[in-house]
Amino acid sequence: MWHRYPAIALLSLAQALYWSCSIIGIALTGLMGQKLTPWPVLATLPLTLLVVGNLLAIARLARWMQQLGRARGLQRGASLGVAAGLMATAALYLHSFTLFCLAMLLLGGYQASSGFYRFAALDGVDAQHKGRAASWVVGGGILAALLAPSLALQAQSWLPVAAAGAYLSIAVLAVCAMLLLHWLPAGQAATASTAAPNLREQRMALLQRPTIRQAIAITACGHGLMILVMNATPLAMHGLGMSLAHSTHVIQWHVLGMFAPSLLAGPAIDRLGATRVAWLGIALLTASAALALCSLEPSFFLASSLLLGAGWNLMLLAGTTLLSQAHTPDERAAAQPLMEWSNNGMAAAMSLSCGVMVQTLGWQAINSAMLLVTALLAAWLWRRQRIPGASAVQL
Repeated sequence: MWHRYPAIALLSLAQALYWSCSIIGIALTGLMGQKLTPWPVLATLPLTLLVVGNLLAIARLARWMQQLGRARGLQRGASLGVAAGLMATAALYLHSFTLFCLAMLLLGGYQASSGFYRFAALDGVDAQHKGRAASWVVGGGILAALLAPSLALQAQSWLPVAAAGAYLSIAVLAVCAMLLLHWLPAGQAATASTAAPNLREQRMALLQRPTIRQAIAITACGHGLMILVMNATPLAMHGLGMSLAHSTHVIQWHVLGMFAPSLLAGPAIDRLGATRVAWLGIALLTASAALALCSLEPSFFLASSLLLGAGWNLMLLAGTTLLSQAHTPDERAAAQPLMEWSNNGMAAAMSLSCGVMVQTLGWQAINSAMLLVTALLAAWLWRRQRIPGASAVQL
């Protein structure tokens, strides 16, 4: 497929570069925030600003891509990653918590731009291959999961200040992404078009379409549940007295589950349809919660986390493909941010509430809640499918 749509290979590599930056950032940012902050209560502020930067950048990035084309818009997003890496490196040298927080705000913008890679893969791809196009791009995370941890360790020795080299490597990786995105084929970059006179009205009109609402609900629920349980897993394991080695091993398998199914999910979407694959994703999340409730042994944590990542993958790809079928090219500047805002807004809410939920409700209550949410989502999708004509994509 890559020989027919060469942009997919470029976007997959760009996704791998972004996820490498993300894995390095996730591993270090909490620790560096704790080291730099003059007030311990603000240690996680950089991680919060990462989410804020993502949410703030979505609309601007969509507008750039609509007006300037995919390639230039995504290059601008990668340039935010370059600036963030350099700024974070300087912040560690200067021991500046404020500068480090600003760097994470910019890194959130790069994170937001990477969310559009899977949408960019759908440009110019015929309807029979859209699922595979999105899945190959998301699958770029497999390469990042294999290489990023080693790169983070090696980059530590690049500079004399602790962790500064790792953040410098983020800038280097983002520069590589900028160069790759420059070579996006012309057919994959959106042609400049007149912006909608009122994007807010256009978004409200899009939300009137049942297929748009279905696509957003699928990805937002999958993303929110994945973030909640993923963040709760190491807290629950440590609370049970398990070692850091145990939780790290479980998270590694979770990351594998997040990306490896992409190799099969794309063909499945193209052959079976996005809605059926979304049902399978819901089933995997349900199985993940059920396993977590069965036992508190490390092997059950591992299997549950693997299924959690796989369910997220299928729901993300199914929802993305479904959304692409429900809007025109001229509407993508309004439609695609709706999905990204929903996904990242849900992720922010789940991240902020995770610690409180683990402490007050406990691990089993969180998984029981996931069972309830998946049941409600399944019931809603089933009811919608039974409405005459509701299964048709509506434009």
